[in-house]
Amino acid sequence: MDLTREQLLEAYRKMRMIRAFEEKLGDLVTAGKMGGFMHLYAGEEAVAVGVCTHLGQVDTVASTHRGHGHCIAKGVDVSAMMAELFGRATGCSKGKGGSMHIADVDKGMLGANGIVGAGIPLATGAALTAKLKKTGGVSVAFFGDGASNQGAFHESLNMAANWKLPALYVVENNGFGEFTPTEFVVPVKDIAVRATSYAMKSLIADGMDFFDVYEKTGEALEHCRSGQGPVLLECKTYRFAGHFVGDPLVYRSKEEAEDWIQNRDPLDNFEEHVLEASLVDVDDLRRIDLEVQEELTAAVEAAEAAPFPGLEEITTDVYCTAGEGA
Repeated sequence: MDLTREQLLEAYRKMRMIRAFEEKLGDLVTAGKMGGFMHLYAGEEAVAVGVCTHLGQVDTVASTHRGHGHCIAKGVDVSAMMAELFGRATGCSKGKGGSMHIADVDKGMLGANGIVGAGIPLATGAALTAKLKKTGGVSVAFFGDGASNQGAFHESLNMAANWKLPALYVVENNGFGEFTPTEFVVPVKDIAVRATSYAMKSLIADGMDFFDVYEKTGEALEHCRSGQGPVLLECKTYRFAGHFVGDPLVYRSKEEAEDWIQNRDPLDNFEEHVLEASLVDVDDLRRIDLEVQEELTAAVEAAEAAPFPGLEEITTDVYCTAGEGA
């Protein structure tokens, strides 16, 4: 493993922040302080951080409706994210995007996306840009198992493979597409095998294990950056909460969820690994826990005190407007 102590602590900080951020959002929504649908990422932290730990400034990420974890892993400011979720003008999308449209292009975050699979062609386009401009960058598309049934998935993989684009397609297979078990709608055990149709390299990682995701991502990115074309990486993971805050969770058993949460928690697994190998000190981890909580508390306070966007903002940042006579 080529990670330094500082990199390991940063990886833990990001995973801990994702978990704390999502738990705080759940509390805020339940208390009625934050509106709209909220899709939480808790349980899948090892995927976002395991992948994004490899990424630099020239690399881009396209996300999903469950995108907070990808944003934090790619370095988007937590205070700006929280303000966005409160609909405030200081948010990273000026309070007009909300949970499913958080973006920060300066950080390489092309945006969360409320349409299933819609980030896949965006990342494919970014990969084409990187190839044509010779930036050396790779574009990563995160998406769920359900999105692998979308036409956008198959069209993008076909194009990327044919043009040998530097794209990494990361399937976060958490076992459910909304409320439907994956095996009900996907006829193959491993979604990764679908890459074979496009003569594309594929890998499968344990999405609850940061180190396995990190290792497999490193192999995938080496392939992409060397001009050999895209890679499909399937991460087997699990969302600890429901599809959204308030989900009654009648479609999975309590025993199943408890087994994943108690025995396969990615943060617990990470901590056990680094402490047993004496890679970091337990005091460092507990210090990070406290710092994360302090940062999160400050972010909520700042967001609640921030102003809402004014009416003059209603037509700004619009992608297109109707032409004359339309």
